[in-house]
Amino acid sequence: MKWRGKRQSGNIEDRRGMSNKGRVAIGGGAIGIIILLFQIFGGDTGRQLAPVLEQLNQQTQVQQTAESRKLTQEEKEIGQFVDVILTSTDEVWTKIFRKYELGVYQKPTLVLFSQSTQSACGGASAATGPFYCPADRKLYIDMDFFKKLRTDFGAKGGDFAVAYVIAHEVGHHVQTLLGTSQKVHKAQQNSRSEAEANRYSVALELQADFYSGLWAHYSKDYLEVNRGDIEEAMDAARAVGDDAIQKRMQGHIVPDSFTHGSSKQRMKWFMKGFQTGDLRQHDTFSEEL
Repeated sequence: MKWRGKRQSGNIEDRRGMSNKGRVAIGGGAIGIIILLFQIFGGDTGRQLAPVLEQLNQQTQVQQTAESRKLTQEEKEIGQFVDVILTSTDEVWTKIFRKYELGVYQKPTLVLFSQSTQSACGGASAATGPFYCPADRKLYIDMDFFKKLRTDFGAKGGDFAVAYVIAHEVGHHVQTLLGTSQKVHKAQQNSRSEAEANRYSVALELQADFYSGLWAHYSKDYLEVNRGDIEEAMDAARAVGDDAIQKRMQGHIVPDSFTHGSSKQRMKWFMKGFQTGDLRQHDTFSEEL
């Protein structure tokens, strides 16, 4: 993938130069494991966990002081890369919304942070993983997550793995704009069991994977995406499948507890979006529920 020299929108809120000293009330211990399992890549699950995080923040008294520093050259380059990817998603979804007469696409903001930050959905730390907050319509990413993706989940990494994650989170933004997330949240509230509610969550996440693949389809010429790039995205999707995470962290798999989908499902729906380039193929709910 060739991204250098491509257009940037500047729709990035970079908080990396503002870190916190002292302990952070979220992300560690049991809650960190919960978030890693159920909030990786965001989605409606993030909204369900937000009250829990807020309660933990209220119960834990933490002294923090803000510390500013200059970004390194590497960090600046990462920011430029993220901006290019976000800009490409803006362009792709603006065209798709126009093509399918979905109204005007409202662009999200992407927040880059280090260690910890606050969103309208509650606090976030490096352990939470990337997520989308529908309350403020912002994407939140601590780039250290991608080190965890390699060390904790066995992914190979690479630029396009990062691009896949960003495009997935933008997919959740699209779901919010189209009202899909809201309908799923209501359906989950009316579910007869936790397993049924989880299946709705899986379908929502797989649709975001499809949207990520759709972005890759439309941006492949602009970013000169090659076969190796797609393999990086597929490897990232494999690494964060619920079955892969559960097997690595607890040694066995519990399908009824899946909230994001298996590795096979995640790879399948990304590739379906990439290969078809057809928004009308996005119905993960009919197939997965």
